[in-house]
Amino acid sequence: MRFVGIAVILALVGLGCSAAEGHTPAPGESACEVSAILVPSCGAWWGIAPAVFTRTPPGRALAVAEELMGRPADILHVYHRGDRLFPTEAEIRLAREPGRRRILLVNWKPSFHRSWAEIAAGALDDRIDKLAAHITKVFPERFFLTVHHEPENEVVDRPGSGYTADDYRAMFRRVIERLRTRGVTNAITVMTYMGAPNWSSKPWFDALYPGDEVVDWIGMDPYADGRVADFAGLVDKTRDDYPNWPGFYSWAVRRFPEKPLMLAEWGVFSRRADPGFKERFFDSVHRQLPGFPRLKALAYFESPRAPRGDTRFDATGGELGAFRRLARSPHLTSARIPEPR
Repeated sequence: MRFVGIAVILALVGLGCSAAEGHTPAPGESACEVSAILVPSCGAWWGIAPAVFTRTPPGRALAVAEELMGRPADILHVYHRGDRLFPTEAEIRLAREPGRRRILLVNWKPSFHRSWAEIAAGALDDRIDKLAAHITKVFPERFFLTVHHEPENEVVDRPGSGYTADDYRAMFRRVIERLRTRGVTNAITVMTYMGAPNWSSKPWFDALYPGDEVVDWIGMDPYADGRVADFAGLVDKTRDDYPNWPGFYSWAVRRFPEKPLMLAEWGVFSRRADPGFKERFFDSVHRQLPGFPRLKALAYFESPRAPRGDTRFDATGGELGAFRRLARSPHLTSARIPEPR
């Protein structure tokens, strides 16, 4: 459970520094550059989806998470579905907060009632157009956008199902191309996979990819379950029963040699029989992350009720300290969020 006294926690773990300290370098202090599609030339962005599946307001959830992490987030991951317009007023305020600007990572599922094939055929064009008008009016800043993430376990590999891999590819292209033709040129697109060996080994897996023209980044959503011991095992997970799968990171580096990679979601589940596991795991991220240079963004999924467990990072002082050390590491604090263009 979350500790009540933040100041007491910080004193216990010996990290009682302010949230903003050490995060944003002074002008001219960093040689790290950021590309037009938000790729930092050194290190990686640090992000979070805070207090997911709770009723905590987004601003409050983010403030608590940042205080605990000991730094502002570079990326705020938010979720939208259906016809709700984004970014919301609250999200815009958080993206533009003075001294703590953040890049939004918006995860959008356009519909739960229309199939991928229907969307690809134009069933939601009016919805897409309204969204485009909203974004161009209220939010000119660059932001990450992923459309219907983790499609693998929703594929129905049967012609006419409306949910084939080809249908997904066509749906993603339709949404992005229509947004772009209606003025949304500031959305940096992310194709987000589950990245699990069982789905990645399916014969239709490669057909999901929408194409280089509509995808800027490749994302994956790995979680440290009982099969995973450390960060390397998380991002390059293999299984003996899928011997031809090399691990997602290895596959992505070969399949997309020009694309930056991100962990659009990642989390570590609590282990009742091993309360020190999260602390050791976060320390392994700190050690091993530089060995995965194509990973240019990590957005932690923090929730007491994630679908398969508790991914909070502050159940003990040890895991909180390890998470703070990771969040404040030079690899994750070297880039500065660029000014709006």
